Amino acid sequence: MAPPSSRRSSYSRRAQYGVFTGYVIAGIGALIGAVLLALSLWRPASFETPRAVAHDAVAPAGEASADVRAESQGLIEAIRGYLRAGSQNAALKEEAELARIRLAEAEAVKRENARLKGLLGLDEGSTRAVAVARLIGSTSSSARRFAYLGAGSADGVAVGMPVRSPRGVVGRVLEVGRDSSRVLLLTDSQSVLPVRLARSNVVAFAEGRGDSMLRIRLVNLGINPLKPGDVFVTSGAGGYYRPGIAVAIVAEKTGDGALARIISDPAATDYVAVQEVWQPRAVAAAATPVEQSVGDSQTGNEPAPAADGQ
Repeated sequence: MAPPSSRRSSYSRRAQYGVFTGYVIAGIGALIGAVLLALSLWRPASFETPRAVAHDAVAPAGEASADVRAESQGLIEAIRGYLRAGSQNAALKEEAELARIRLAEAEAVKRENARLKGLLGLDEGSTRAVAVARLIGSTSSSARRFAYLGAGSADGVAVGMPVRSPRGVVGRVLEVGRDSSRVLLLTDSQSVLPVRLARSNVVAFAEGRGDSMLRIRLVNLGINPLKPGDVFVTSGAGGYYRPGIAVAIVAEKTGDGALARIISDPAATDYVAVQEVWQPRAVAAAATPVEQSVGDSQTGNEPAPAADGQ
């Protein structure tokens, strides 16, 4: 086997030259740095111009970097604000929901106070309350609408007496026992009540339909002045009810009147007041033609038209 050659290749010589050149450049750079350091310590003002030139050279890059930094900070703040806005909106929604609940509770308390105050004032009106009692039952499976009252003849209740709640008319006493009574409700199919429009002198009859609605029939047919939201009150005709007691609110206009919702719903009424008949003489006078008509019917004569007592 031949011995390796002791001569170096051209590649090795180039590598040696490159290393030598690097050492030389590094030495020169170190020498220049030392000279500049010594010069900066000896005369610091000598480098003001180079520093200014360097600053001017890198100023555009610095401004661009500052703009990017500001934009990035603005974007981060916008993202933070968006995230905070989401949590704040959720908190505000929860607070608004709680506020609505508290408002509803306050409104319920206010209405309950008004109901109790009205109940306490039922016997303070111009028509004396004979008794204040609870509605203990009602019919719901037929077209007839009756309610049962926990007061009777022992409490001074008599047939024909009007029954009302703090909101308005409920009906009138139809039958009386010692400790209970049966009340003919306004929604009964046989109930007819003279009423008038609260905002004017338009008179009508409120007829029960056997459901939760009343049929308003105008006395004077012609142009129908009614509109939804109109309130009807008792007119005082017939003598049972004093004028001005709330009866119904118009829900739908018809050709000869309207359909109306009863204001004093018996299903939502706890206590009611039984009051004296407003005009007993008018009621007695209206009952006389009825008795006469019964006698005429028994003798075969045509009965005279009877005035509706309600």
